[in-house]
Amino acid sequence: MYKKILVPVDVADVELARPAIATACSLAKAAGGSVRLINVLPMTPVMLAEYVPPDFDSQQRKSAEDVLTSLVSGCQLDPASVSSTVRQGGIYHEVLEEAKSMGADLIVMSSHRPAMRTYFLGSNAGHVVRYAKCSVLVVRNERTP
Repeated sequence: MYKKILVPVDVADVELARPAIATACSLAKAAGGSVRLINVLPMTPVMLAEYVPPDFDSQQRKSAEDVLTSLVSGCQLDPASVSSTVRQGGIYHEVLEEAKSMGADLIVMSSHRPAMRTYFLGSNAGHVVRYAKCSVLVVRNERTP
């Protein structure tokens, strides 16, 4: 059974993440494991830095932390078994680094129905599936694109 489960969350589309969070919490509850939610903030491009407020990155981090805290409180696990973190950088790279640093044995991700752009460019879920050192469960959201 899986004891340490990582769930990447896009705070801009929380509804997409809910099925993955529910699945992860259910698996952790059955195994007596823990769940960690992660959100990855993109780096602010240098060419845009002069157009955003000086505290833009800290505002984004605080907003993401607030959303993750709300999601953590909704998980049906002992509060000591659920945590969250916000990292900054490339999405799949940071997800894989967090999985490595916490010793995750499962990553549970939500994925939308593929669009033409993801066939050509690949998706973050696709990269995580290909390069993760642990098992990855991709949960499809039932809503239509």
